[in-house]
Amino acid sequence: MSAQWRERLRTDVPASLVVVLVALPLSLGIAVASGAPVLAGLISAVIGGIVVGALGGSVVQVSGPAAGLTLIVAQTVATFGWRGACAITVAAGVLQLLLGASRVARAALAVSPAIVHGMLAGVGVVIVLSQVHVLLGDAPQASALANLRALPSELLHNHTPAVFVGVLTLAVLWGWRAVPTLAGIVPAPLAAVVVGTAVAAATGWDLQRVDIPDDILAFDAGPIWPDAAPSTLLAAVGAVALVASVESLLCAVAVDRMHDGPRVNLDRELAGQGAANVVAGALGGLPVAGVIVRSTTNVKAGGRTRLSTVLHGVWILVLVLVAAPVIELIPLPALAALLVYTGVQMVNLTHAQQVHQHREMPVYVLTLLAVVVLGLFEGVLVGMACALLLSVWRLTHATVRAYQDEHGWHVAIEGSLTFLAVPRLSRTLAQVPAGVAVGVELNADFMDHAAVTALHDWRTGHERGGGTVEVHELHHNWYADAITGQRAPARKIHPTAWLLPRVHRAVPHGARERLTRGARLFHRHGARRVGPLLAELARTGQQPTQLFITCADSRIVPSMITSTGPGDLFTVRNVGNLVPRDGDGDHDGSVPAAMDFALNVLQVRTITVCGHSGCGALAALLRPGTLPAPMPHLLRWLQHAKPSLQRVGQVGDGDHLTRLCQQNVVQQLENLMSYPGVAERVHDGRLELVGMYFDIATSRIHLLDPTHTRFTPVSAR
Repeated sequence: MSAQWRERLRTDVPASLVVVLVALPLSLGIAVASGAPVLAGLISAVIGGIVVGALGGSVVQVSGPAAGLTLIVAQTVATFGWRGACAITVAAGVLQLLLGASRVARAALAVSPAIVHGMLAGVGVVIVLSQVHVLLGDAPQASALANLRALPSELLHNHTPAVFVGVLTLAVLWGWRAVPTLAGIVPAPLAAVVVGTAVAAATGWDLQRVDIPDDILAFDAGPIWPDAAPSTLLAAVGAVALVASVESLLCAVAVDRMHDGPRVNLDRELAGQGAANVVAGALGGLPVAGVIVRSTTNVKAGGRTRLSTVLHGVWILVLVLVAAPVIELIPLPALAALLVYTGVQMVNLTHAQQVHQHREMPVYVLTLLAVVVLGLFEGVLVGMACALLLSVWRLTHATVRAYQDEHGWHVAIEGSLTFLAVPRLSRTLAQVPAGVAVGVELNADFMDHAAVTALHDWRTGHERGGGTVEVHELHHNWYADAITGQRAPARKIHPTAWLLPRVHRAVPHGARERLTRGARLFHRHGARRVGPLLAELARTGQQPTQLFITCADSRIVPSMITSTGPGDLFTVRNVGNLVPRDGDGDHDGSVPAAMDFALNVLQVRTITVCGHSGCGALAALLRPGTLPAPMPHLLRWLQHAKPSLQRVGQVGDGDHLTRLCQQNVVQQLENLMSYPGVAERVHDGRLELVGMYFDIATSRIHLLDPTHTRFTPVSAR
């Protein structure tokens, strides 16, 4: 025997035995709760282990009768009879095989987890309400609501031995974890059923017990196609196939995160489940699905390959053939208690909390209630409808608010503006008084024709009434493009969408390698996002609105701090963001050259000078003797900053450098006015000069007021 097989036997055989201890009592209980023969649950456990274990796409998932299918199986049995239900199971298996062959398994993952968790919670509630009556020694009612109505009377007036055995079994289930030494060896379901069975046998109480046919091999419960309307049959087949498939695939994905072996093949898993259901239905078994409790037990017990799953089915078959008299000693109240415990566990508070965090609680609650009140299939449909409506609401939801501050009236609009948001938009815009100046902060990721029309009609009416409206679009120019008749781009692009993650510092190689990796990253991500915009700019040419003069400091990213993108800024960068005065021949001429091009070719209407905190060039001007080496070119260039130093003086407090950096901006604006072309345009109102200061430590932008006396921070509002 090879070392590989010896390792498999060493890990998978013990794991398969542990899974049997959990699967056997659960299979019996699920069969009883489904209204099916007890042997049907054992048949499905065997088929689920052997067939799905051998053919499925997951190496560790354990399949068998699932509690999540209990309600739908019970409804199918009540409608078509047991043998008709077997035929439905076979047909559902065939449908699963076709779906697996069509490679659509991943489509099942599109079902919202809120629906799945709500469905399982609803099934858990139904199981609890029905099995409590069995635990109390009575028969369950026809519906969950009937079970709920009859429950108070059962609890007050029932004190039979069945109650004692059921409550004792529940107590062992909930208290077993308090005995960690035993809990690590014997699973709680097995321990609880053994205790309940031992007490019932020792007392000799007359209780309903598991009934297995004397000749198991002669068990005749094969499928008979029921005589019913085709639409009813198709609905039943689709319901069994859908629920079994979704539960199996979600379970497979969840279990896949728990081990480091081969990853699951979902299409193969779906086909394996279908094959198992064909065989199970043909032999008189319950529908088969992946079960999270058994699968988790398998992984935790050390199961690593298909061998543990297949062997667990073999061991159950051996037990049924050899130890049927022992299984028949199990009282039904003990199995009912096990199902009550399982049903409570299906209402998973952790899942509910996760759903709540993602704001999908309405879907979860409505699915749960609909499953309890209407039925499983109807509950899933209600949940899907609710999830669809919630998604549509989120996609079309827009936040619109009007407010007034010290700067006047503002309207802030965020989200997707569609016709559904027009009533809210109109109500909010109506709050703005007539005749006032309004700034509209439009951060829309989409605007349809109705929204554009509503906003533009209000703007037109407000301006006719003497007011003014300025629309500032912070995302894509949906409004501006619509009212000017321009064609909206095929894909919206955020102004800073071209920015990419910083990777250069993480690359321990040379500059060429860092640049190469950065270029590859741009090709993979940035080029795809900004490509349409660059293609448009290549066709139309650049049309920037301003000349932006700033420092060469690597910490200053003009497009980032101004939320602009390609084509918006004509940028000049130099050490100290300096503008030599006109007529000063001791400079390189690059700044005047850029100004000539910006003013005469690009026709910019704004020139911005942006300084920043902690400027190294100005610090060197303050303390020239601190430079690490002779830098004649730098010192010659910094002569243009001497007037800035004279504005603040040589000596000051701890904020001396900050005041120098700010006054340097003021000085460069004055230097700009020494150029006749700039001064002429400023006096004519064709050009505006703006001073900006960026505090790197606080990420705050300050603008110089028109009087050039102080910098004021820009409000985030």
